Amino acid sequence: MVENMAMIETIQFFVTCLVDTLYPQVGEAAVRVLRRVGARVEFPAGQTCCGQPAFNAGMRPQARQMAEHTIRVLESAPGVVVLPSGSCAAMIRHGYPEILAGDSRWSLRAETLAKRTYELTEFLVDILGVTDVQARFAGQLAYHASCHLSRDLGVKLQPGLLLRNVKEADIVELPHSDECCGFGGLFSFEYPEISHAMLDRKIHNIRSSSASVVVACDAGCITHINGGLHRRGLSPCVRHIAEVLEKT
Repeated sequence: MVENMAMIETIQFFVTCLVDTLYPQVGEAAVRVLRRVGARVEFPAGQTCCGQPAFNAGMRPQARQMAEHTIRVLESAPGVVVLPSGSCAAMIRHGYPEILAGDSRWSLRAETLAKRTYELTEFLVDILGVTDVQARFAGQLAYHASCHLSRDLGVKLQPGLLLRNVKEADIVELPHSDECCGFGGLFSFEYPEISHAMLDRKIHNIRSSSASVVVACDAGCITHINGGLHRRGLSPCVRHIAEVLEKT
């Protein structure tokens, strides 16, 4: 139990669509890490997509409908909201206030939710003051910084602080680790040639490092990079940070 946990009564875990659909083990790993540091974790059953795909596609009425639903669901659940995704956390923190701006009934509700919403590593380091979750992972690890997490949320140092305290891990540099992998949600569909070129560069940098595992904090990046590795006949090596932090 960490000291700051006394101020955090309950955590509402927002699993996100990609984790729920493709990587349920990531959600389970994140919950185990949160419980290890003393959190009481709840899962609001009414949660669904945060609305980011519709928002990015310019479908504002549909995105607003999902934003309002999410606000209703999380308003009825006390405590901070934690997500294993920088992009979805950024949607709630920045996208919701933008969609609902000018609506006196909804804008305050969006801002209130935004202030209690955190990405997983941000919550562990900045709110709980935890940089060592007693994880153990033998191998060479490199970190890929996802765009929404580092640029939209400003979460740049926290993942590295947590990884450097993983016992037996050898942290190695990923060249140009802060460059986009080329996913960008709908960007990869609307501009496939540019997306593929960015992915090629990311995979080249991964292969030039000595890392056996590349760690990321967003399922979109994990899916995009591992898919590119698989198509090239290479073994997928990108894993969510929660999967590393849960190991003991």
